[in-house]
Amino acid sequence: MSKKNETVTLLLALVITLIFFGAGGWWLYNRFQGKNNPTNLSEIEKISPEQKSVSAQAKFSQGEKLLIVDGASSDKQAAIQALGKGDFQQAVYLLEKSLRANQNDPEALIYLNNARIGEAKSYTIAVSVPIGSDVNTALEVLRGVAQSQNQINQAGGINGIPLKVLIADDADSPEIAAQIAQKLAADNSILGVVGHTSSDTSLAAAAIYQKAGLVMISPISTSTKLSNFGDYIFRSVPSDFAAARALAESSLQKIPNVKAVVFFNSQSNYSQSLKSEFITALGLGGGQVVSEFDLSSLTFTPSKSLQQAQQEGANLIALLGDSGTLDKALQVVQINGQKLPIVAGDDVYSPKTLDVGGKNALDMVVAIAWHLGANPNSPFVNKSRQLWQGDVNWRTATAYDATQALIAGIMIAGIKAESSREGVQQALRSSDFSVPGATNPVRFLPSGDRNQSVQLVVVKPGSRSSFGVDFVPISR
Repeated sequence: MSKKNETVTLLLALVITLIFFGAGGWWLYNRFQGKNNPTNLSEIEKISPEQKSVSAQAKFSQGEKLLIVDGASSDKQAAIQALGKGDFQQAVYLLEKSLRANQNDPEALIYLNNARIGEAKSYTIAVSVPIGSDVNTALEVLRGVAQSQNQINQAGGINGIPLKVLIADDADSPEIAAQIAQKLAADNSILGVVGHTSSDTSLAAAAIYQKAGLVMISPISTSTKLSNFGDYIFRSVPSDFAAARALAESSLQKIPNVKAVVFFNSQSNYSQSLKSEFITALGLGGGQVVSEFDLSSLTFTPSKSLQQAQQEGANLIALLGDSGTLDKALQVVQINGQKLPIVAGDDVYSPKTLDVGGKNALDMVVAIAWHLGANPNSPFVNKSRQLWQGDVNWRTATAYDATQALIAGIMIAGIKAESSREGVQQALRSSDFSVPGATNPVRFLPSGDRNQSVQLVVVKPGSRSSFGVDFVPISR
């Protein structure tokens, strides 16, 4: 046999041997290691797709993880890495540098305050926002929380102890919100929660907080189902009862014989609650609802719906949907073309309404919790402008109020040597509890609702928004 043939034979034998041992090793690995490995097929089948999705999306951070990725500067990203390594001094330097370049960044300000505290003794609260689904709403809420945290820490802290904030992203998902609530409830360092935002996520989390004895103060959720939910459940925004009554009264003053067509979302607790309260309030004033249309229906057609409503004698449009159906509601505004007057719930209060609605949205009346224009000289407005280099809206104000309430609760509990979850709850439930808010003092009714009326605004020509129309407060 030639040396060349001998060499080929030896190489073939070596390859076959390697394949044999490789296949055998792979079989043995799956045979023995796979029994305790959760990635084998039998274990995966035990985890539902929903559970895997929730686990992958639930996110938490005190600064060691970047939650708002879009627009993050290189300094901010480097600061997150420094915080992950426990290098607080470097993180403070980088976050201060990042904020000088982009002052309007509440996530960076919260992480900066946390980094300044480092591993020193602190109190901790959490805020849950829908970063994964509505980053603008998340930023609005975070600005209120960040302003309140920054304010108390600059003043020396709560009874001399600084405040840390943990940010959670619930992506506006009830399933993720419930998982977040479970994790926060299990962390005894968390003394209270600002959140959640939508009524659906708040309702999903509220039962968990109530059972665990952890105070939740929602800055946005208005569904009446949260009223009297439990003695640990609060909100810093008026409920749908107050908003619906204000919209109904305003409509009846202009049109004594109101015949309304209501547009709503049957899949939203907030929308269902607002619709129900509006129908009741309108009926008590002598008006009536002649048509109802579900914006979430696959067969919904704005033009046909308006045509049918007008045939039934409608002389008022009530847009009572949620943020998820805002685009469809704005189609109604465009097709209506100012023919019928319009009233709307707070989810319509959005730059998109001014942009898309334009002149067709003129004279639309919207019920919200607070408006800067009604309180132009308040200390909160002046400080927020300095801090964020711009104006803030009602979601920032009510998030600030919720954080102020938690801070006051922790402070009162600490003075009584009860700086615990129960101590915070008892302070907030006290009949004489009151703390300065964005404008009005923050007080709670026995139901846990905010003891405050709503603010009506109307769309008028203006230049503040750059869309040619603005939301302007109505004096009541």
